[in-house]
Amino acid sequence: MSLFKNDMSDSCKYTSVLLIDDDIDDRMIFGEVLKELAPDIIYHEAINGEDALIKLNNDLVPDLIFLDLNMPRVDGKQFLAEIQQQDRLKHIPVVIYSTSSHESDKKETRELGASYFLTKPNSLHELTHILTDLLQQKLF
Repeated sequence: MSLFKNDMSDSCKYTSVLLIDDDIDDRMIFGEVLKELAPDIIYHEAINGEDALIKLNNDLVPDLIFLDLNMPRVDGKQFLAEIQQQDRLKHIPVVIYSTSSHESDKKETRELGASYFLTKPNSLHELTHILTDLLQQKLF
């Protein structure tokens, strides 16, 4: 039985998504909500910025990236700065997906090329609503 009223397969603007987050529970919840909303979407995960860069340098090119800020090895801001240097990756919209709600983080990530800043929601309902909205619009 689905937790959601309907899927949005017909209105989703993206075919593949990469979530970069070191928290296994956040990755699991995000993946489950995403698959319920858009069952046809190809979902990839990376455990930090370094892991994501390795995957992206091995020909993964998602339509949309969700990026946590606070991670070991290569954090979100370092990752953003790195992909902005690569012509084949800098066009990919990046949604910051973080527990932070600091204006300084919002400003800095926007300057580094982030398309959108999303503070991690506290409920499945909130996450579902936000992902529904984001996946139905092109973020450029």
